[in-house]
Amino acid sequence: MIGIVDYGMGNLHSVTKALERIGYTPFLSENIDELAKADKLILPGVGSFRDGMRELKDRGLDVFLQEWAENNRPLLGICLGMQLLFEQSEENGDTEGLGLLPGRVERFPGITSEGERYKVPHMGWNRLRFHQESHEILKDVSDGHVYFVHSYVVKTEAEEVIVASADYDVVVPAVVAKGSVWGTQFHPEKSSTLGMQMLTNFTSGKGE
Repeated sequence: MIGIVDYGMGNLHSVTKALERIGYTPFLSENIDELAKADKLILPGVGSFRDGMRELKDRGLDVFLQEWAENNRPLLGICLGMQLLFEQSEENGDTEGLGLLPGRVERFPGITSEGERYKVPHMGWNRLRFHQESHEILKDVSDGHVYFVHSYVVKTEAEEVIVASADYDVVVPAVVAKGSVWGTQFHPEKSSTLGMQMLTNFTSGKGE
């Protein structure tokens, strides 16, 4: 049973429809008792990091998700949901995240080391570069492009959590994982066959 964490900021409809296309009937909830019955959880997200953490805390979902991860239960963060898995973000002032993965979320500089400006947000299709081809989330996933929409990017010195990345002047951790906690910066539900295969790998696999 797949639960989708509803904290008022998710791309719930598109994620739900994507899961239905691969044969699952997920449920949406902000209720901790209901979410605890799930086999796996998805934390989607659209909006700002600070607002996201406030909504999670107001519902007691921050502690719930931390305990969920501590018990090695599968969790997938998508877009903002992936960023919330990390320790901190500078968006709208420094804000502590869930702290499930090591790293900090910072805004794209918008200017290259040569002084040339580039567009922020990073929006559209970009190619993935695999760092851990044997990871379960990449099973049967071929090289290709996925769909991004974000103005902030994860910075981490823990290279072991980066499963795949993209380039947008800086390295963009695009798929991250540590144990049962996985995340995608891009929207797998909007990323054609490649993204749908990753969702399939999360829902059908061990998730760790």
